[in-house]
Amino acid sequence: MIDTKEMEKLPEGWKRVFIETDCILVSGLRPKGGASDEGIPSLGGEHITKEGRINFIDINAKYIPEKFYKLIKKAKLEIKDILINKDGANTGKVAILKRNFNKDIAINEHLFILRSKRFFDQRYLYYWIFSQYGQKQIKDRITGSAQPGLSSSFTKNFIVLQPPLPEQEKIAEILETVDNTIEKTDAIIEKYKRIKQGIMQELLTKGIDENWEVRSEKTHKFKDSPLGRIPEEWEVKKLGEINHIIMGQSPNSSLVNKIGNGIAFLQGNAEFTDKYPNPTNWIEKPLKIANKGNILISVRAPIGALNITDRQYCIGRGLASIEPYNNLTDKFYLWNFIHFHINELIKLGQGSTFEAIGSKELFNLQISLPPLPEQERIASVLSQVDAVIEKETAYRDKLSRIKQGLMEDILTGKVRVTTLLENKNNQYQKEVL
Repeated sequence: MIDTKEMEKLPEGWKRVFIETDCILVSGLRPKGGASDEGIPSLGGEHITKEGRINFIDINAKYIPEKFYKLIKKAKLEIKDILINKDGANTGKVAILKRNFNKDIAINEHLFILRSKRFFDQRYLYYWIFSQYGQKQIKDRITGSAQPGLSSSFTKNFIVLQPPLPEQEKIAEILETVDNTIEKTDAIIEKYKRIKQGIMQELLTKGIDENWEVRSEKTHKFKDSPLGRIPEEWEVKKLGEINHIIMGQSPNSSLVNKIGNGIAFLQGNAEFTDKYPNPTNWIEKPLKIANKGNILISVRAPIGALNITDRQYCIGRGLASIEPYNNLTDKFYLWNFIHFHINELIKLGQGSTFEAIGSKELFNLQISLPPLPEQERIASVLSQVDAVIEKETAYRDKLSRIKQGLMEDILTGKVRVTTLLENKNNQYQKEVL
């Protein structure tokens, strides 16, 4: 990824540095017996996101005893420490501690701490290692197949371009500005997802009457059902009674191509996005077809991912297609209902060596079914929230592309940050700042 000729044409004042000559590498540890439920926060690879953030929340929190923390000397986090995941499937993930979420924080044996002694601004060094230039070098140093990992010698001959320190600081400030905007956008997306979850709880159990008012037992008649109390007008149906269910079947792999011949082929949910698939394979002789407007659900580990078809697809055995019968089900109502009850489907696939659900489990999934006009009203309300989420997601993705372009330009000196900062009309300034 790092072109030697490109490196020979460094901007004036820039140097090519091996980080082993400057940086301290610290490995983490934890006490015998592992983590506990209270004490000092202990970070591991599971707390580093692919976006380069630290995600330490109640659901994944790990701790070590305060007594053990006081005994260790090195595996203690400081502000602006760089964390690198040293082993496992996510070897090479990197993050930086922007702010303390606790007075004392430790790392376990699956992480390295990287600290520059004098050559680098820590934020600049983090962005270099996070970039394609750093990640390529990390991947080249991973050893082992069953249990891939990095040894403490991975910093040997690890190249980082070293601009003058003031320029490093400016580069870091620009990239940090983009990152902060991305983080704020992600927070907005999560906020609206929580709002939608609350609305779904109301609408998928109580519904909306013809006056667009949420039903309640004070103003409308309700009845008991296998799914709990539901409006009197509603029915409970099995998924297979109101939809055509098609279980996928994988064709011979020799028939699959990547050049767009035939119709798009999906083996599983690897090519799912937030709503519509993004196929990379095609096939001229499909076996099982999902028509446009069908709901796709992954039925083999992992179970429960959902997408809607925007065209015809050939589906492999990792997927099932749900096609609503005419005048019975609104596809977006059904999409939201299944999404809201997805944990019930996931539970059906548990208990075996390889998690999977079959046509019988899908057919028997119980659905609360309002009259079609009410389904459409419910889907309309939820679609408005979806539109906000999709808009913010598109903006977040645009910012991510801008960040990628910025890193390619300013981390190599192709574009000098002095120029970016002085030219207020620069495209990056207009898009980000």
